Amino acid sequence: MTIRVDWRSSVSVTGTVLKWLAVPLVGPLLLAIYDGVDIVPFLVAIAITAVAGAVLEQLSDERDLRQREAFLMVALTWLGVAVVGAIPFFLTGIDADPTSSFYNPLFDLPAGGLATLSVVTSALVDSLFESMSGLTTTGATIMTGWDFANQSRAILLWRQLLQWLGGLGILVVAIGLLSNLMVGGAQLMETETQTRNVTKLTPEIESTARLIWGLYVGLTLAAIAVFYGLHLVGLAPNMDLFNAVSHAFTSVATAGFSPEAGSVGAFEPIVQWAVMPFMILGATNFILLYYLVQGDFERPFKSEELRFYLGIIATFAAIVSIILALDPDVNNGLEGTVRHSLFNVISIVTTTGYASMDFNSWSPGAKHILFLSMFVGGMAGSTTCSIKTVRWLVIFKSLYRNLFVSVHPQAVRPVRLGDSVVDEDTINDIFSYVMLAILLFFALTVLIVVDAARVGTAVSEFEALGASASIFLNIGPAFGMAGPMDNYAGFPVTTRAVMVIMMWIGRIEIIPVLILLIPAYWES
Repeated sequence: MTIRVDWRSSVSVTGTVLKWLAVPLVGPLLLAIYDGVDIVPFLVAIAITAVAGAVLEQLSDERDLRQREAFLMVALTWLGVAVVGAIPFFLTGIDADPTSSFYNPLFDLPAGGLATLSVVTSALVDSLFESMSGLTTTGATIMTGWDFANQSRAILLWRQLLQWLGGLGILVVAIGLLSNLMVGGAQLMETETQTRNVTKLTPEIESTARLIWGLYVGLTLAAIAVFYGLHLVGLAPNMDLFNAVSHAFTSVATAGFSPEAGSVGAFEPIVQWAVMPFMILGATNFILLYYLVQGDFERPFKSEELRFYLGIIATFAAIVSIILALDPDVNNGLEGTVRHSLFNVISIVTTTGYASMDFNSWSPGAKHILFLSMFVGGMAGSTTCSIKTVRWLVIFKSLYRNLFVSVHPQAVRPVRLGDSVVDEDTINDIFSYVMLAILLFFALTVLIVVDAARVGTAVSEFEALGASASIFLNIGPAFGMAGPMDNYAGFPVTTRAVMVIMMWIGRIEIIPVLILLIPAYWES
């Protein structure tokens, strides 16, 4: 077979990204030095990513990637960063208590033997799970309550930084490299232009990336100021600077992993109210946020997708509030009912994955609304995951158009977003993408059920459905054993390994990974 893809260029650019990953690793390293904890995990990770990145970078001098090479680069970069990001998690557990989920028994067992291979494999899978979950802003974890209390602030900060970098990374990828990807995402980020190439804010991707970086950092700093400000005025005693930074990183990135075992439920109600706007903004099209920053307050609210996105949140939250209000086993009062309903709906719709309370205790009706919320997602051109509202909006409009044409066969009725027409190729691509996502979701569900039965782990069908949706759509908490106050450590190691792959595929929107499996991609 003659390979006709310039893989060297793709790997070279991936090497550049890996080389620069050493920079954010310095933050946890300095915190580890300050706190007097083990710095070896971060030194090793810095050395490996710097050396590996520099070596891979030398494979090619070409930096202007074609679309085919961009697919490969995106897939390799997200996988490579997750592997390097797992190093601190793996090494941190070497001297930890054996009850820790991150406990690394590598040096405590006699050399050789299946037991040694089994436990080391489990440690590797768990480290990759934690790293991939962070990078893909999934928010799922295998940490137990014991781990939260005993892991160093340095390793927890690295967990938060991975999520923050993942949120920024997907923005640059969506707006830049994959703007030609016809799955109804990037090319529909601005309602005025439903074309094959998204209208960039600036002619060059480098300038666009800098603009996105500025908005992202500014929003993060604002979140830190709000959260820590509540602490300074005495309204949030346990929202210290570390927690403020950690929760700002994961609110804006719609990532949802909290260094507190109780998630945002560990804080006062005012903190939960303060977190909601940043989850909403993180899942809002950053192009619209750009217009807001420029003082154009009218244009964003002309966006049909924005109105649809906010309308879904309001509708689902109202339904959950009514269900909870009618539930005799739930007594949160009016404010508490509204707050918990709104917070958890926002968290799931935006794929953030925070929780203000253990919604496992809610009635089936409320939990089913949250399950439905998993498939919504925020706006295109945001840090969010899942299907995304623009696709659902086009699907609903297309279905209505088809019903109308069935009644009026001679009518010509195009699908419109705003004042522009969505071309038929884009509509077909959106239907194909959503169907593919649902098929992969069901495939993962079946695997979870079968693998759990193989090892004798009790997993109900609803637990499997929730865990599959939460992992593949990069949300985080689910139901039952994967609920918001629990973790994924109870699933078999083989299931967790597959979950690592599915988080990767789901985050970069399926196509860049699956297209690599087509022989024609490499040969034609």
